[in-house]
Amino acid sequence: MHGAFLAAVSSTAFAVAAPAGAATLNLLIWEAYIDERILKDFTAETGIEVRQTFYDSGDARDEILADPNSNVDVVVTNENGAKLYGNRGVIMAIDMENVPALADYAESWAKRCGGYGVPYLWGTMGILYRPDKITTPPTSWADMMKPAESLRGHIAMYDDYAEAFVAPLALLGKSVNANDNETLKAAYELMKAQAPYVLTYDYVITSIQSADKGPNIYMALGYSGDQYTLNDKVGTPGLWRYVVPKEGTLSWLDCIAVNARSGNKDIALQLVDYISNARNGARNAEKLNMPTASTAAMALLPRDIQSNPEIYAAPEILAKSQLQEELTVQSVQARRRIISSLAQFSDAR
Repeated sequence: MHGAFLAAVSSTAFAVAAPAGAATLNLLIWEAYIDERILKDFTAETGIEVRQTFYDSGDARDEILADPNSNVDVVVTNENGAKLYGNRGVIMAIDMENVPALADYAESWAKRCGGYGVPYLWGTMGILYRPDKITTPPTSWADMMKPAESLRGHIAMYDDYAEAFVAPLALLGKSVNANDNETLKAAYELMKAQAPYVLTYDYVITSIQSADKGPNIYMALGYSGDQYTLNDKVGTPGLWRYVVPKEGTLSWLDCIAVNARSGNKDIALQLVDYISNARNGARNAEKLNMPTASTAAMALLPRDIQSNPEIYAAPEILAKSQLQEELTVQSVQARRRIISSLAQFSDAR
């Protein structure tokens, strides 16, 4: 329900006309997922305003992007979304001719966007936790999926049909891209047993801003880099930390792309190139404390950032990480039913 509501509001926001004569681009993106100075500098240099609309789940993003009336110009989506929507003609092909900055990205990174986007930021999924409430740092997905009694009502999970299953499937030693009913049923049993300990299934960046939920979240499923956003939101540096469990995890990549239905394709491509160039790629990575896939941007970052294991995961962690793959329609439907039932249980409680 939350994702559908967000999508409806956002689509309406995108449909609002810009002032006459003003050049405006609509950017669909996660909250707090770009250095605001980059967008301000782009406007100062080009006269083109950039309006952001935020989503807080893949489902909400996809619903907005699939709506032909949403008026999206530029979107940040995951690598699977870039390929899927690119193949369907929803987002346009990108190459070094229309986005010269793409030349700064190794082919191994660029091909993960399927030719329909530029690698934006990447990272892992793991456990976010408050060390003032959890004195022994979590090391396993079991610490989240089979939590201590002290965590009852203090965990934030996630209602995304893909990412929500990373923790239970990794704990079971299965592929995070599992499609078969037997494996999904086993994951559901773990998730159902965990449910009484879950305070919310809203994305933690959203729920931390709730006056009644935020202070009561001690552990959360999230992405590498989220700890810095959480600390900024609560105004307490170091309150939140991040760890990748020993069983392994998902290694994700987001891509920045242009909506094929945009009426502003030329300036949309200009914005993608501006955000993706070496200077701004480095600024963005440093501001957000997240890894860049740009070789040229990486070279501009301070050494302490390049060697920070909370930002650039150690090779042994990446060796146990899995990449996202496209799920079957049946798997997506089953996963959505599971998430919906768990969220309903949480709301009823």
